[in-house]
Amino acid sequence: MSDALLPERGFDAARLPAPEAAVARFLSLWRPPLRSVEEIPLADGVGRVLARDARAEAAVPRDPRSMMDGYAVRAADLASTPVTLRVTGEIRMGLPPPQPLGRGEAMRIPTGGVLPEGSDAVIPQEETRAAGDAAVEARASVRAGEYVTQPGEDLTRGEVVLGRGRRLRGVDMGLLATLGWERVAVLTRPTVGVLSTGDELVPPASEPGVGQVRDSNRYAIGAVLERMGARALQLPHVRDDERELEHALREALTRCDAVVLTGGSSVGVRDLTPRALEALGEPGVVVHGIKVKPGKPTVFALAGGKPIVGLPGNPTSAVTILLAVARPLIDALCGAAAPVPAPLTARLATAIHGRRDWTWFVPVALVRDGAATVARPLRLRSSHVALLARADGYVRVAPERGELAAGEHVEVYPLP
Repeated sequence: MSDALLPERGFDAARLPAPEAAVARFLSLWRPPLRSVEEIPLADGVGRVLARDARAEAAVPRDPRSMMDGYAVRAADLASTPVTLRVTGEIRMGLPPPQPLGRGEAMRIPTGGVLPEGSDAVIPQEETRAAGDAAVEARASVRAGEYVTQPGEDLTRGEVVLGRGRRLRGVDMGLLATLGWERVAVLTRPTVGVLSTGDELVPPASEPGVGQVRDSNRYAIGAVLERMGARALQLPHVRDDERELEHALREALTRCDAVVLTGGSSVGVRDLTPRALEALGEPGVVVHGIKVKPGKPTVFALAGGKPIVGLPGNPTSAVTILLAVARPLIDALCGAAAPVPAPLTARLATAIHGRRDWTWFVPVALVRDGAATVARPLRLRSSHVALLARADGYVRVAPERGELAAGEHVEVYPLP
């Protein structure tokens, strides 16, 4: 029987919230604490959250600069071409022009060189030819401002170029250096405890017995949290014991700003997570169960003003829910205002048949087909450990559609 046709076990499917509604419900009850600020070397800023606006204190560039190798000229002198101009000097990078430019004159200039006073355009090298030792023939006309980057064209004075709350990218480092920053004020990283539960789990170095599996989720979850900007703290494994889990959660909340745990969130007799979370105090469990595949038994809870995310135990479900659903919670905890990384566009290789009224997240592998990028859906099996390692991203199937057609152009959200 297809997963889409299996009856619900223990959850009232009609009452389960959509992923967006589940997140909105949680965020309506939780106010993320303000994070403190620290200054770090600019080179260490990638992935951190900017603590204050970055403004341009001066126009960039400050002076008109050439966009081409060629000659600085007065556009009016080239109204009728060809015309011979007297070469009065050469502009060098890092130095001011040697003197102003007069009528009928030209000055050799490199790309990025500062135009001399009196000039208003640049004629490219390929549109000229030498006319003696100190003259050049211009063979084409240019307009005033042509091939010139004007002052403030890149950045205007006072402009906010990177806003507070931005998660800094590698390309932002060069911009901040241009603004004169050697150190950058960022928000401190929250510590998120990673806790795995289940009698079936054994350490990675152990040989699993019958019915046992290696405790792999914690490493994937910890790595994803680090990429999201948090500091992951690996906590000791907890057996399927309600009191032990409650004690571990209380201890974790004294050390961490939030906790992400896996396992025990379904509705079987031994699914202990919701009961242990309720014992921590109000408001306790805010969401238990989401209308999504994979990851239906996800739990969002609050205790002592700190968020707790209970992820399913299956590897694909756990990581997918953290990335596709719980990310706004982690971003809010980090103080990040940046949206989810922009998706890629690809052509779907084969149809995806989901389930109407449910949100599906389907892993895909990206392949090239000539100049096109093709997304090949992978067989969705939540328990498969290697599934996401074989994937490049995931596709969202909207609940109002329920399926995607082969050949359709879809958005692919990349895996970190």
